[in-house]
Amino acid sequence: MEGLVSIPTLSPEQLSAAREAATRARRVRADFKAKVRSGDVTLSEVLDKAANDEVLAHIKVVDLLKALPRVGDKRAAEIMERLEIAPNRRIRGLGRHQVAGLRAEFDRRS
Repeated sequence: MEGLVSIPTLSPEQLSAAREAATRARRVRADFKAKVRSGDVTLSEVLDKAANDEVLAHIKVVDLLKALPRVGDKRAAEIMERLEIAPNRRIRGLGRHQVAGLRAEFDRRS
């Protein structure tokens, strides 16, 4: 099995830095979803910011939808199915038609 690349071993300092970076990223995503939940940020604003922010781009679409006011598990699943968005899709992985569909869906409601 030639060509296999092994994962490098990280020093304790590198592991600690990686853990801290992951924790910061989770906090940023959680804070952003809280802003969506409170109505301080719209879905369109999230999509715009996520286009240029690597941390926000990793938010799962279903989690983002469920953070919106009046959207729960069932409505989020219906929207994702109708727009042909896979359940495990993250914002970064959305196609332009899916993004346009989400914008149309929630611009209508606001």
